[in-house]
Amino acid sequence: DAFKLSSRKPKRKFALLLAYNGNGYYGMQRNPGVRDLHTIEDDLVLALVKAGCIPEAFADDMKELSFQRCARTDKGVSAAGQLVSLKLHLTEDLVDVLNQNLPPQIRVLGCKRVTRGFSSKSNCDARTYSYMLPTFTFATQDGERQDGHFCLHRDTFHRVNHLLSCYRGTHNFHNFTSGRSAADPSAVRYVMSACCGEPFFYGGLEYAIIEIKGQSFMRHQIRKMVALAVAVAKGWAPEPILAESLSSEKVHLPRVPGLGLVLERVHFDRHNARYGQNGIHQRISWEEVEPLMMEFKERQIYPSVVRVELEEKSMAKWLEKLARHSYGSS
Repeated sequence: DAFKLSSRKPKRKFALLLAYNGNGYYGMQRNPGVRDLHTIEDDLVLALVKAGCIPEAFADDMKELSFQRCARTDKGVSAAGQLVSLKLHLTEDLVDVLNQNLPPQIRVLGCKRVTRGFSSKSNCDARTYSYMLPTFTFATQDGERQDGHFCLHRDTFHRVNHLLSCYRGTHNFHNFTSGRSAADPSAVRYVMSACCGEPFFYGGLEYAIIEIKGQSFMRHQIRKMVALAVAVAKGWAPEPILAESLSSEKVHLPRVPGLGLVLERVHFDRHNARYGQNGIHQRISWEEVEPLMMEFKERQIYPSVVRVELEEKSMAKWLEKLARHSYGSS
């Protein structure tokens, strides 16, 4: 019986590749003892127990199973390529059985055997996030119309990419999170790339997707990076404030809504170079699940972003606040 639970503590470690639509969830990480804040991990752990992958006795303390997620995602944030690692009992047709016990908003895309000391968090070389937003977010007074719809002017599109390129490299991002001072070494982060993709129409509106890749990110960092680029592109903040925000000066930065933020994928280049060819462990890569990731985004993530944006008008409401935002240190 695939659902008969074993009391034995699992000894082999695996990595699970996940995709999820974060709408309606209070983030990725569990909040033990807080039932009202339902998270992605709550549903994942329940499915692991039902599938017989982990003993029910360990469900409330996943540290016993060396459980680790690659990246925390906040309330409402989605993922196309999240990864968790843990010790589990490998059951037949594991991926299918887990998905049968998960809601449609969460899918397990694959399972990989990893080394005993593997940690999805500490062994990760880099993380790539995307942010999907309607292009009217960047609008100045020079928008164009196409079939009655707003279209982003090409000059504005190029300016947005210029502003995003300023984040590339190693900088002190203490202003892009909370509770960090300029003297805190952990505020220094390395951003490998940051760019805005070509606009496209979806659900009657023009959208664009910003993609940012870095070694690691602090809480709210990407949302503040996008927000500052929006403010400068619209002319609501002077361009020099971007360089100032990356200095030791204190600058109060806004942050865009969490709705359009997606953890696209996580990167394990060093791990793959060391263990990917030993015939025992598998490469942590995405090539074989790329079609599943895209299908999940088109079925679950993108429609959810568009629907919630149309219903709640979160970006339009945020822009009203952004127009009045003060960046001073007072």
